[in-house]
Amino acid sequence: MTGSDVQLLGAAAIRELAGRLGVAPTKQWGQNFVVDANTVRRIVRAGDVGAQDVVVEVGPGLGSLTLALLEQAHRVVAIEIDPRLAQALPETVAAMAPSRADDLEVVHGDALRVAELPGPAPTALVANLPYNVSVPVVLHLLATFPSIERVLVMVQLEVAERLAARPGSRTYGVPSVKAAWYGDVRLAGTVSRSIFWPVPNVDSGLVRIDRREPPAVEVSRAEVFACVDAAFAQRRKTLRAALKGWAGSADAAETALVEAGIDPRTRGEQLDVEQFAALAAARTRVTA
Repeated sequence: MTGSDVQLLGAAAIRELAGRLGVAPTKQWGQNFVVDANTVRRIVRAGDVGAQDVVVEVGPGLGSLTLALLEQAHRVVAIEIDPRLAQALPETVAAMAPSRADDLEVVHGDALRVAELPGPAPTALVANLPYNVSVPVVLHLLATFPSIERVLVMVQLEVAERLAARPGSRTYGVPSVKAAWYGDVRLAGTVSRSIFWPVPNVDSGLVRIDRREPPAVEVSRAEVFACVDAAFAQRRKTLRAALKGWAGSADAAETALVEAGIDPRTRGEQLDVEQFAALAAARTRVTA
């Protein structure tokens, strides 16, 4: 059920709650708390969160977005690394959304190391992610939980643009390709820095990922990602040169590229995820 008695946290309530808990946002964990109720509702709408969804939230902090999620979702599993915040969140939800308190589960831990979650399989990842770990967290959770159908995360705008970049663009790189392995990625909006406490020195962006089947190739994701990493490690070089170490030699790289139908003079930022997958598969064929 969704909650009609949910009260959201405003700026004054967040500062009061932080003061009561003795919590100050830390740079170590990249904490910037959202203090605007309209923004958290906008995030929930942008993620198409509905009454059927089991939502994973990473870094719930003081609970601003958690409460907005509980207004709409079936259940929320919140992963929080800060022990004080992990302990306080259920109490906040019990006070601000009493009818939904049983629909929140808090996991105290590092989202980068989470291998399983309690309860039903998650269907969505919706979070205001710490800037310093945003890309690794998204990729780890998509890899670990195939049941996640949608992702809507708020990240540093530069990171958002990188994730959603298309081949050939200046910002296209490893995060763009790896995110595209899992689904269709797009920029779903920008967010002013003024809605955070403390106010960061960068703007934020919303990234939406809708899961689809990965490219159909007879090599593993790890093999494809190794090719991607090698291609962008020396992004100014042609793929023939950049993939020399990955393929075993420049000649072997050229053979694999030609087998995959790719000009060896191409650079990594010109390939989409399907071409990288085809290239990894071609290398396996020509070295078999």
